Amino acid sequence: METNLCVAGFGGQGVMTLGKFLASATCDSTDKHVTFFPSYGAEQRGGTANCFVVISDEAIGAPLGDVMDDLIIMNGPSLQKFLPTLKEGGTLFLNSSIVSDENIREDVKIIKAPVTELALELGNAKVLNVIMLGVYVGYTKVIEPEIVWSTIEHKLQKKASLLPLNRRAFEKGLEIGESQR
Repeated sequence: METNLCVAGFGGQGVMTLGKFLASATCDSTDKHVTFFPSYGAEQRGGTANCFVVISDEAIGAPLGDVMDDLIIMNGPSLQKFLPTLKEGGTLFLNSSIVSDENIREDVKIIKAPVTELALELGNAKVLNVIMLGVYVGYTKVIEPEIVWSTIEHKLQKKASLLPLNRRAFEKGLEIGESQR
């Protein structure tokens, strides 16, 4: 089985970090094959930023396709740009705090999560990506949540004071994702 994921949002929303956490967790702790393809460019600050993660049971021939199984969309411009790449029957993970689900294709599954709002409620807007990662993992079960958390914990070990907040953020996301299965 192969899963093609595009994560897109404004520069500064943690899009790349979300993709790196997922790719690292999969690569380091499973026998699956994974690619991570970031797209930086001139859009880094304030414009759309995106990355692609491919997870497969078999070797990955090409790291990037034109058709995505899943999209994680953190802002409106990214929705407009990447929605056409989502395959029929694919899953759209939407930051419903700032992106409306009006006029979205009817042939896709929409998982709404107000991650910006939830991050602010937790006290730090910077954890919105960790919440959305939890939503994605909780819904798709593409990798075990414990493996993803272990990767987050490892990556943040030098900033141990951030771990409790990130743990709450990840668990909140998992709850949302699992509740929409």
